[in-house]
Parts: sequence; structure tokens; C-alpha cells
Amino acid sequence: MLFRAEITVKLKDGMLDPEATTITKALKHLGFECRSLKQASVFELEFEADSRQNATEVAQGMCQRLLANPIIHDYSVVLE
Repeated sequence: MLFRAEITVKLKDGMLDPEATTITKALKHLGFECRSLKQASVFELEFEADSRQNATEVAQGMCQRLLANPIIHDYSVVLE
């Protein structure tokens, strides 16, 4: 079966996020105030799996082995 997954990877709370800091400052310079901003990466994948459970395990394996560093990142997987 073909599965589509959307994986979002972002830094855990408390981790320094220099890109978000820079964007926040740029937004302020442009006249936009925001209290907080987090930068995240979104991966959209299509892959084959035997079942929804297996697809979830495959997507989580991708995160744990390559897409996210579990020490500094949180991630979420949404299957379609």
C-alpha cells in the first residue's frame, strides 16, 4: 500500500534557535511584533508499507535514524 507522511521536525523547548531569533528581529524591523517564533522543517514523503502500523514505524525510524536528532529535536508524523 502507498502511504503519504508529513513529518515535522523542530527544536525542543529550551534549545537555542538562531534562525528563529534572526527572523523575529527582521519581523520586528518590518513592523511585525511576535512573542515567539520557532523554525521547523517539514518533510513530505510517499512510501510503500504493508499496513498503517508498519508505515508509522517506518516513518518514525526515518526520524530516529536521519531526519531528527532525538537529543535536540521533537518530531511529529502524520499519515494520510
